[in-house]
Amino acid sequence: MVAKQENKENAMRQLRVTKVTLNVGAGKSTEKLEKGLKLLKAVTGISPVKTFTNKRIPSWGLRPGLPIGCKLTLRRAAAVELLKRLLKAKDNKLAESQFDVEGNLAFGIPEYIDIPGVNYDPAIGVMGLEACVTLERPGFRVKRRKVMKRKIPKRHRVTKEESISFVKDKFGVVVVPE
Repeated sequence: MVAKQENKENAMRQLRVTKVTLNVGAGKSTEKLEKGLKLLKAVTGISPVKTFTNKRIPSWGLRPGLPIGCKLTLRRAAAVELLKRLLKAKDNKLAESQFDVEGNLAFGIPEYIDIPGVNYDPAIGVMGLEACVTLERPGFRVKRRKVMKRKIPKRHRVTKEESISFVKDKFGVVVVPE
């Protein structure tokens, strides 16, 4: 009986893409913000939301409530499909420094026209965006649920090495050391 269980891999140890978050930082420029909104809509087909400042930083000319960027979150199958396209824009190459210790990864795309299926729009011009990918295992809901919240034990957390091997296996990405 023990031999049967050793051959099967534990389903609770499998990694999965939880969400892909795209964002464009515009600063104080409302023109750049409008272009960012159009860009995210063109890439995904979904309307993004604006992000606003919380702090006052007089030297930068920021005050609370000022829109400074836009973002968009995709989950499940849509997130995986978009991630494949975004990785093709990066030629399926990522740096090891783009992975954090919690197993998430983030990378920037300097020009949106590198993304397959997205055409150049003169109204947007040449712009880039940032993509953040969250990886987790089944059971991570325990830390977000409303009733009986618990911490995720260290042995169940996603490590940097596990996320690198997951991205290599699932998406065929080459990870270059820095």
